[in-house]
Amino acid sequence: MTTTIEGIEGLKSHVGQHLGYSDWKVVTQDQVNLFADATGDHQWIHVDLERSKSGPFGGPIAHGYLTLSLTPTLLGEVMAVSGISMGINYGIDKLRFPSPVPVGSKLRAGVELASVDDVSGGVQVKLIVTYEVEGATKPACVAEVLFRYYL
Repeated sequence: MTTTIEGIEGLKSHVGQHLGYSDWKVVTQDQVNLFADATGDHQWIHVDLERSKSGPFGGPIAHGYLTLSLTPTLLGEVMAVSGISMGINYGIDKLRFPSPVPVGSKLRAGVELASVDDVSGGVQVKLIVTYEVEGATKPACVAEVLFRYYL
């Protein structure tokens, strides 16, 4: 269920709160292959199905940056901000990939609103996004992502 946050004051009132989880999404080999083509990263652990079976992960895995690139889709299922003129992706403060995302696994994102700081014309929001693989003991990715929301 999407948490709708009303404007700048609503964002400030949610600091320190866990906003929820996205739905589970299956990560497919087609996605991995398309990402490899788009980025030029055709490392065998991602795209060579036969070789990856005998590799360190027992099969193909998603690129870490593919996992990160799912942020807009997964985040949109967790939160929406109303009462603003626009929101933009501003960057990342910290990013880690503690465990792999095997092709065919289910992935979801949990979101915590860590901080809201005033900037000219709006606010900068830091979200801690934790990407989980169903059944895994460690997260696949933890990212401190920054967005700016303007009035």
